[in-house]
Amino acid sequence: MALVDAHNLALSPRAFLKSSMSVIQVRPATLRDAKAIAEIHVASSQDAYKALLPAAALDSMSVQKRQAFWREAIDLCEPQVIVAHLDNKIMGFVGFDRSRDKGTPSTTGEVWAMFADPVHWDKGVGLALWDAARDGLQEEGCTKATLWCYLRNERALRFFELAGFKRELGSARTTEVGGARVEEIRLHRSLV
Repeated sequence: MALVDAHNLALSPRAFLKSSMSVIQVRPATLRDAKAIAEIHVASSQDAYKALLPAAALDSMSVQKRQAFWREAIDLCEPQVIVAHLDNKIMGFVGFDRSRDKGTPSTTGEVWAMFADPVHWDKGVGLALWDAARDGLQEEGCTKATLWCYLRNERALRFFELAGFKRELGSARTTEVGGARVEEIRLHRSLV
């Protein structure tokens, strides 16, 4: 996950948003948003993962394929998708729902994906999206949130740790992405 705002979390997330970024709005994504979401997903991945994944894998990322994926996700509400916007220009998105990990209780939610357009990194987009996802998971009755993050994605790890997530010891796993083996770790935090 490519994420934003880590150095701005010295303030509480709500205080930061109220003090300097109150113009960022969030709303549920619509089918019309799928292309912008896909463009952000690809651009952010290509920027954030350039030191983690092979260039060929990043270059082959397709906005059209991502758009199809996000259209279906929005249509089926799986995961729930929220966008952050400023004057109706989408700045980032978050997808969240119940945890996909086997053996987790139904009260465990998961941030499936969270990306901000690189031109909006460090401007409060991540905080706005996390606040919305946390509220949505709590409304669904979740008492705990988890997410998977590449172990070498320091920006994302820093953001989520400052947002209260902790690394789950023993959860590290290796996954293959574009022909490269990448380690990821699960993070978790309480929602109560």
